Amino acid sequence: MAIKFGLLIVGAYLLGSVPAAYLAAKWLRGIDIRQHGSGNVGITNLLGLASKRAGIPVIIFDLGKGAVMVWAAQLVGLSIDQQVIVGLAAIMGHNWPVFLRFNGGRGVLTTLGLVLILPLLNYSLPWVIFVFGAISLFNALIIHNMPLGVGAGIAALPLASWGLGEPLPLTLGYLAMFLILAIRRLTAQHPVRDTSISKKQMLLNRLLFDRDIRDREAWRHLILEQQKKPGKGLS
Repeated sequence: MAIKFGLLIVGAYLLGSVPAAYLAAKWLRGIDIRQHGSGNVGITNLLGLASKRAGIPVIIFDLGKGAVMVWAAQLVGLSIDQQVIVGLAAIMGHNWPVFLRFNGGRGVLTTLGLVLILPLLNYSLPWVIFVFGAISLFNALIIHNMPLGVGAGIAALPLASWGLGEPLPLTLGYLAMFLILAIRRLTAQHPVRDTSISKKQMLLNRLLFDRDIRDREAWRHLILEQQKKPGKGLS
């Protein structure tokens, strides 16, 4: 069983490392997605560079990365805590893919795939779907800030899981998902750096808004100005 567990962890990381958004941008537009838009290897940046129709297969693939591997872990008889670890390996593969020199996306869709599959496979309450959905709806209707809404939704999962008395491995798994997202946002490579704000404020903005400054339009303007400079590109 230990061998199966180890193989599934490796397999989940490698599957997670497959950069669907990067490949779609290469095939459809002939560009390196890391050198355009926000520079993020994810679905949001891809949708800004290609058609929405092109994003549908990427969304499905990224959602299924972790879900398929967790399902495989359940089929071979691995425990719930082992299933969680396998799923987390897929998220880490997406965020730090070996195929892109460990610079990937934020893993939100892959995380959502785990949030959907783990309770279903382990006869847990499907409350996570409603928690995440309610916060996302609130974001769409009230605050209109996707990074903030997604972060809040994922942050709420371990708290709600603990409050409802869900199995400890699930609660710890949800906590790990939020920590992985937070670490990725804080350490991600950004195309520009706003030196007019303090490092503390910059890190807070990254954690909440996934960018160095709060104003989205000002951030886009800085990126565009950087890309217009001769010989300049996104690192």
